[in-house]
Amino acid sequence: MIEPGASAPLAAPARLVWEVSALVHAMGDALEARFAACSVKGDISGFQRAASGHCYFSLKDGAGRAALIRCAMFRRAASLLDFAPADGQTVIARGRVSVYEPRGELQFIVEALQQGGAGALYEQFLRLKARLEAEGLFEPARKRALPRYPRRIGVVTSLGAAALHDVASALARRAPQVELVVYPSLVQGADAPAALGEAIALANRRAEVDLLIVCRGGGSLEDLWAFNDERVVRAIVASRLPVVCGVGHETDVTLADFAADLRAPTPTAAAEIAAPARAECLAVLQAAAGTMRQRVQRALDDRRPRLDRAALRIARPADAMQRQRQLLASLQHRLAVAARQSGAARAQYERQTAQRLRRAATVLRAQKAQRLATLAARLDALDPRRVLARGYAWLSDADGRALTSTAQTAPGQRIGATLADGRLVASVTEVVRDADVPR
Repeated sequence: MIEPGASAPLAAPARLVWEVSALVHAMGDALEARFAACSVKGDISGFQRAASGHCYFSLKDGAGRAALIRCAMFRRAASLLDFAPADGQTVIARGRVSVYEPRGELQFIVEALQQGGAGALYEQFLRLKARLEAEGLFEPARKRALPRYPRRIGVVTSLGAAALHDVASALARRAPQVELVVYPSLVQGADAPAALGEAIALANRRAEVDLLIVCRGGGSLEDLWAFNDERVVRAIVASRLPVVCGVGHETDVTLADFAADLRAPTPTAAAEIAAPARAECLAVLQAAAGTMRQRVQRALDDRRPRLDRAALRIARPADAMQRQRQLLASLQHRLAVAARQSGAARAQYERQTAQRLRRAATVLRAQKAQRLATLAARLDALDPRRVLARGYAWLSDADGRALTSTAQTAPGQRIGATLADGRLVASVTEVVRDADVPR
């Protein structure tokens, strides 16, 4: 209220109220005027090349301080690059600071980009890769083939990750016959390497799947760094289950990719590689069924003539009986002929045997008669009577004992003398021994 006689106070100046677009535009103008041409050095993170040819990435402070600026490099400038930018590389970017008005975000428009040396993380990546490669952990000969028709596939990833949804969707679409078993794990942060190693070890202990997919979505080199950890690499190498690694986008490469039995460019591609499409399996089964049908039909065709002949024989039993009677008559005739031939042969054999026996008996009798005549002649030659016939006499004492020496006789002793035609009884008148006869 103004008192009477008092003068009115001065009016307050009106406060300036900006429209959002005007404020953002003004900020962009101020930044472009202040930083119209400058250079900045940092490590590339989250590099992406769009289909339009524009490149988008971030530059992180190479000294490890928490600072980041988003960068955009349009197609004209990107076409002049003489190297392929990648996450972790240290670069020097020349351009201007600007504001991306649709989101009000600060960005650096890159007009030229040159290499400024490898970044700290990238250098660490290369050193660890060289050491593990020297140990033979990335040798192709160590890697195993995936099972052709897996029944269960294990997935090691975060339950909230888009990669899990991508894998599950791909399997549901392509291979609904395959079961999916999830082994939850952190995929980013300081605790992620230990969690990933434990999840891989758990899957091997439970041994309920045919192979493992280790995956996560895309991100910067820092976001994917857990998959460059030595513990994760060794866990993959030690796995008894074949491992497919699908980490990040197609351009992202981690040490886990080198250690895995097979690398997939994305989680979706990992699911497509791990399990054949249901249509392909059905095509294989249909081809196998067709081959089986052909073989069965061929076997039936091969046996049909035999079946027809058997059917003909069954249809005419009288003909079969007639053939059997003819066969029986033929066998009877052959048996009779064989019996006659056998009897004739036996009779001939018996006649020949009898002739041989008779000849053998005749020869044996002649041999025995000749021997008997020889023995008789020898016996006759030894007959004492033949000796007596030549004028000898056989002397014996009164007891009939033969006298062979003068010592057995004495004068006056009666002795007998047997001659060829009789016997004499005589008396010894004198005994003259050869020693008493003068010579």
